[in-house]
Amino acid sequence: MRSGAWAGVVGQPDAVEVLSTAAEAAATIIAGGEARPGAMTHAWLFTGPPGSGRSEAARAFAAALQCTATDDRPGCGACPGCRTALAGTHADVRVVVPEGLSISVAEMRALVQTAARRPTTGRWQIVIIADAERLTEGAANALLKAVEEPPERTVFLLCAPSDHPDDVSVTIRSRCRVVSLGTPRASAIAEVLEHRDGVPPEIAAWAASVCGGHVGRAKSLATDEQTRLRREAVLRIPLALRRPSDVFTCADQLVQAAEAEASAANDARNDAERSALETAMGAGGTGKGTASAGRGAKGALKDLEKRQKSRSTRTQRDSLDLALVDLAGFYRDVLVTATGSEATLNHPDRASDSRTAAASWTPESTLRRLEAVLACRDALDTNVKPRIAVEAMVTVLHRG
Repeated sequence: MRSGAWAGVVGQPDAVEVLSTAAEAAATIIAGGEARPGAMTHAWLFTGPPGSGRSEAARAFAAALQCTATDDRPGCGACPGCRTALAGTHADVRVVVPEGLSISVAEMRALVQTAARRPTTGRWQIVIIADAERLTEGAANALLKAVEEPPERTVFLLCAPSDHPDDVSVTIRSRCRVVSLGTPRASAIAEVLEHRDGVPPEIAAWAASVCGGHVGRAKSLATDEQTRLRREAVLRIPLALRRPSDVFTCADQLVQAAEAEASAANDARNDAERSALETAMGAGGTGKGTASAGRGAKGALKDLEKRQKSRSTRTQRDSLDLALVDLAGFYRDVLVTATGSEATLNHPDRASDSRTAAASWTPESTLRRLEAVLACRDALDTNVKPRIAVEAMVTVLHRG
């Protein structure tokens, strides 16, 4: 298990070696020397499946670029540059995490302007764009201009599921060096949970075996009882669809659970943001100017409510998508069991349910169910109302 800034990058030794070499070249450039051609560049694209650690790798690389240690390879994890970059408080490392459904052109233009400045305290001006596939067309064009004509000391780190044009435009992709991450092995995930997060070995091994290679999901399953309960509720659905009325019951459970999770994640934050904005706009004040300030506050509150609604919608869809991934994994396990394959199950703790389903359903009906889950994910991506998409899916899951 790696230490220092790279400790959070799980099961990606090849990528870490490439990035470490690039960080060394960057340090040579800062010192006024000449680095090996191609070792360091101004734009990087981190690709890999969900949970592979794209954002973690980008943060670790940012820390290594800002590392001030001189007695070891960059990325010591202990110097002020590493610590602040990893904690998200470094003045010259900006992380863009879209809270809504997309990253707007206005947000990207403002970021590009900031990125054009020289570093204030660090060695590089670094911009990390998580979920770069959520860039709108206008935002992608604004970013492209900056990537085509980069400032001397600015580095762009983009994270996306793949370098396919559906995720990242061809023009941006052609100007980036790609770092491909794979799905970490269960043993590597379990080791990190045990040694970094203090999870008991048995729970760490179980969480690693059922997380689908998603490091963040593994930690959540290992440490949060509510996450475990939600997963159990989702995986009970396939064998609970016995009567036509169960379709609506199960669909309601899925949608309401996603809505409840979105509310739990956002309500307190929404209230705090609204209160802070009202205070900033002079709520409760008296005297000259309070009337005009109140009128201005209405427009600001409307914009805030719009952003909060978009954030809630994304949280709800992310929660639903996680449930759909679990369902797809179950139907895949049924097919694996029915064919007698020795492939590893996505849900080994539900092997008994997989055997029961494999004995009751034909492989063709199982495949139709799996396709219905994947079609529901696609429908949600195209902004179909969640309840409509989920009810259509559960109807096929019942009928087979």
